[in-house]
Amino acid sequence: MAEIRESIQSLKEAICRSVIGQDQVVDALLLALLANGNVLLEGLPGTAKTRSIKTLASVLDASLGRIQFTPDLLPSDVTGTEVYHDEGGEQRLQFQPGPLFNNLVLADEINRAPAKVQSALLEAMEERQVTVAGKTYKLPALFLVLATQNPIEQEGTYPLPEAQMDRFLLKIRVDYPQDDAEMQIIRLVRGEESQPPQAADQTRIDQQLLFAAREQVRTVHVSDTVERYMVALVMATRHPERYGEELAGWIAVGSSPRATIALDRCARAQAWLQGKDFVDPDDVRRVLPAVMRHRLILGYEAQAEGITPDRVIAEIMRSVAVA
Repeated sequence: MAEIRESIQSLKEAICRSVIGQDQVVDALLLALLANGNVLLEGLPGTAKTRSIKTLASVLDASLGRIQFTPDLLPSDVTGTEVYHDEGGEQRLQFQPGPLFNNLVLADEINRAPAKVQSALLEAMEERQVTVAGKTYKLPALFLVLATQNPIEQEGTYPLPEAQMDRFLLKIRVDYPQDDAEMQIIRLVRGEESQPPQAADQTRIDQQLLFAAREQVRTVHVSDTVERYMVALVMATRHPERYGEELAGWIAVGSSPRATIALDRCARAQAWLQGKDFVDPDDVRRVLPAVMRHRLILGYEAQAEGITPDRVIAEIMRSVAVA
């Protein structure tokens, strides 16, 4: 177990050498890999969202497909389509796979395409398959959608449908780096101008190690007490009146059962990364904001008052005790 964990930690270190000042993003990518889920990165331009994902593909033995979402993108541009082939005078339809048929799929600026294109990802994200012209095609065993978006108040963007948001295991808010990190970024980019980075040549993690790590994560123990705590946290979003009128006034729609499932998977992955074979409440609290912030719909009054999902989640953690 220790050897596999060290390999995963070396993956993190390799990414951190190229992505400066975004430790929470790197941690989220590792959790998604271990928990077999999809990640949505939200942040303003220039905050290394795309760089983080491309670096992950370079240090992991995995193929990368990139989709640049634009208003004129078609669903077939994402999933692939059937095309005519003429072989020896015989014409037939042959499926031409789209960029979804890669291990890692970078959906860049996903909120710049209309809902019909965004919805083309739904089946792939949830069922790991796509259906084209009535035929179903399986996606690779290692498959993650890593989407980026700018905040929805930016001009020229579309809010993601709630059904699609729910299919992201984690949503990470990417902030600007601090002063010291900004200085390191300048030096890193300056060095890359004279000599390309060698991280991909030095570290190349085999997919089988990742699958072995997932097997170990599945064996991490979750006690009845921690299970009840996770359920109570999610139920607090559906029945906020149990914890006061203020919280009840903030939440319009609570989190779905996918939140509970994601919380369990991510908490086990978090505990495993810490070298433990059991989950404690701190592991749950650490992953809760990323799991839940995109699974809450706030009321109009809360939005008018500037209440954020993270503030609501902080209040839930303060109110819900470990039973």
